Amino acid sequence: MTTVIRAQGLTKHYGRVHALDGLDLSVEAGQVHGFLGPNGAGKTTTIRILLGLARRTGGDVAVLDGDPWRQAVELHRRIASVPGDVSVWPNLSGGESIDLLARLRGAHTKDAAYRENRARLLEAFQFDPKKKGRSYSKGNRQKVALIAAFAVPADLYILDEPTSGLDPLMEVVFRDEIQRLRGAGATVLLSSHILSEVELLCDRVSIIRAGRVVESGTLPELRHLTRTKVSFAAADATALDGIAEAHDGRFAEGRVEFTVDSDAVASVLPELSRRNVAGLRIEPPSLEELFLRHYGDDLAALEAADAGAPAERR
Repeated sequence: MTTVIRAQGLTKHYGRVHALDGLDLSVEAGQVHGFLGPNGAGKTTTIRILLGLARRTGGDVAVLDGDPWRQAVELHRRIASVPGDVSVWPNLSGGESIDLLARLRGAHTKDAAYRENRARLLEAFQFDPKKKGRSYSKGNRQKVALIAAFAVPADLYILDEPTSGLDPLMEVVFRDEIQRLRGAGATVLLSSHILSEVELLCDRVSIIRAGRVVESGTLPELRHLTRTKVSFAAADATALDGIAEAHDGRFAEGRVEFTVDSDAVASVLPELSRRNVAGLRIEPPSLEELFLRHYGDDLAALEAADAGAPAERR
């Protein structure tokens, strides 16, 4: 399989601030690759380097077998991108902005194929192309960038928080477009903090923390890192007795519930079978649980700080 994005030991320093600190990232052709991390983790810095908008401090990086800094003009004819914070020309209409962005990527905006695809996207995203950019809300500015990106075929789509500002209906339209791109064989790097979106769309996921990728793989590959939830109908909490692999067991509303290391689920099933349990449910860990495995301590620290803040103010 062809590697479309390859970064090894990538660093980016702003003075004493190390935005990237040895990041490794590999995105294969034809995949939708999720890029996860909170604000400040280094996602946008990575994307700016991949697009040739920032120069790396160290390490190696290649996009479509080219150097994104030295070959930016050539590569951008094969790349479609959506930034996290979209600005539009205030005196141009939305349609004019879309066509201008398309022409910058080498599209012939009078071609029938482009006009047909553009019209389809305008209808799908329920977008009025006649209004001036100054009147657009954040969601409509986001639609300008999305329609411009999807209207012209590309080999690689780099999307930084692409559904920011969109309502739930438009998020569904966005997901449909990503599935269409996957079917056409395009490659997508999707940076997002919406875990459910990534879980639905992505073939592989990379989690970034403090400028480094700390986990990368398919969701099935990563799920062994966290626990699976198991529950079944029971009369009382004694139903948990004797299940050696059970963690965090509890009884409520006629059911016992516990977690088990995901690679130990198979060893628990024979014991449950001997007990003739009823209403068995086994829920694989979610991407959110995997994400919190790396960031849960940060959240706990913030919660502790918030809990102490009123006392400090007093």
